[in-house]
Amino acid sequence: MSRVKVVLVTAPKGDGDRLAREIVEQRLAACVNVVRGIKSYYWWEGSINLDDEDLLIIKTSEEKLDSLIKAVKEMHPYSVPEILALDVSRGNESYVEWVVKEVGGG
Repeated sequence: MSRVKVVLVTAPKGDGDRLAREIVEQRLAACVNVVRGIKSYYWWEGSINLDDEDLLIIKTSEEKLDSLIKAVKEMHPYSVPEILALDVSRGNESYVEWVVKEVGGG
């Protein structure tokens, strides 16, 4: 099942929809969920920060991962965006096949 990746990306509140649409339009993901209203506490440049953000849950293929990371870095407003790719070890095989098909991987 590691043919599919779930990628987590945080974005400033309100930017999630724009990023999600661009990612799907470019066929870099079969599906992107936008979770609104998360609060992120984090260290940045020596201080603890708190921001309201959107969380993108992106479903893509192993083959599209590098292109997805590059595109997110180019379109994201943060200089160091969070982009974390997780392997999918188990799941609905029909869904996995759909993800791979939709991004042109099979």
